[in-house]
Amino acid sequence: MARKTNIQIAQDQIKDQAFSELQSLIEESEKLLKSSASLVGEEAETLREQIAQKLQQARDSVTSVRDRTKPVVDATETYIGGHPWQTVAISAGFGLVVGLLLGRR
Repeated sequence: MARKTNIQIAQDQIKDQAFSELQSLIEESEKLLKSSASLVGEEAETLREQIAQKLQQARDSVTSVRDRTKPVVDATETYIGGHPWQTVAISAGFGLVVGLLLGRR
């Protein structure tokens, strides 16, 4: 079995971190929504501020992930541009494998 390259390991770490942060945001948002049902006045304003803060954190996380994945995306685009026929062959092979797997069901 082939070993993972450093790029693949970095990609997996970025995906795991993004998923973890997104899951955390969802859980915190659900808690805030449940607690907001009975709030009015100053409590509601505090809750809105907390939600705005969490949304800003989510935006910052997305920006951070986008910035870290940019070199990988650029490298992929460069490779595809420099090796178009290899890319077509790999894509066709991948499509064939997926088609065979789906056809078996």
